[in-house]
Amino acid sequence: MSLYPERIVCLTEEPTEVLYALGEQDRIVGISGFTVRPARARKEKPKVSAFLSAKIDRILDLKPDLAIGFSDIQADIAQALIKAGIEVWISNHRSIEGIRGYILRLGAMVGAAARAEHYLGEIDRQMDHIRARAAALPWRPRVYFEEWDEPRISAIRWVSELIELAGGQDIFPERAKASLAKDRILPDDSEIIARNPELILGSWCGKRFRPELVAARPGYPAISAVRMGHVYEIKSPIILQPGPAALTDGLSALHQAISRCIKLRDKD
Repeated sequence: MSLYPERIVCLTEEPTEVLYALGEQDRIVGISGFTVRPARARKEKPKVSAFLSAKIDRILDLKPDLAIGFSDIQADIAQALIKAGIEVWISNHRSIEGIRGYILRLGAMVGAAARAEHYLGEIDRQMDHIRARAAALPWRPRVYFEEWDEPRISAIRWVSELIELAGGQDIFPERAKASLAKDRILPDDSEIIARNPELILGSWCGKRFRPELVAARPGYPAISAVRMGHVYEIKSPIILQPGPAALTDGLSALHQAISRCIKLRDKD
């Protein structure tokens, strides 16, 4: 028997991305249907789960010795697998530091601790590059990040932290500290309008962000971001999964949007 898991089912995208980056993709026997990173994973691995549901019988047929998921939202899936005798690791990290630690822990679990440290070092260097560029910006725009539209849900903690790192100011930093989405629901639009963001970023998990619908909401024409046309989408696969994508492509996209907002405002 191996010291490390040899047949892993990834119930979310981030363990798949990390394991591929570490060269440990041969251990993966099943992935989430929402996986887009890396693109080759969708061609190479069977899709056995969504985020809220999973094909338990199909997973059991794959004879995994470990299933990896994320958050309390997957508790029912985890329970079903545990009852079937499968070892399960459900991470529940919500911050930049949590994502960094997750990469190291997962690397250690598959006997690739040194490679995980090297991989994290590469990510940290990319983050430091963006941090330095953000520090050179002339000012920091107020940013409203919308994770869902009905009801309105503001940024989760790692997104809020990445906005700050990228050079912006999250207008709801206090809500970002709440781990559950229900605690980040805005009762109405009055707070958003009152805090007057200069940049609105949307990433509606599972559906396309519609800037024109946001701009047409009652009261929104008075918001600086809407008046100036600074309402943009950040693709959900690069920002709403708590893995490497958020710290690399997600952070870069945030910085580009913030820099564009500043450049166009200063030009006017």
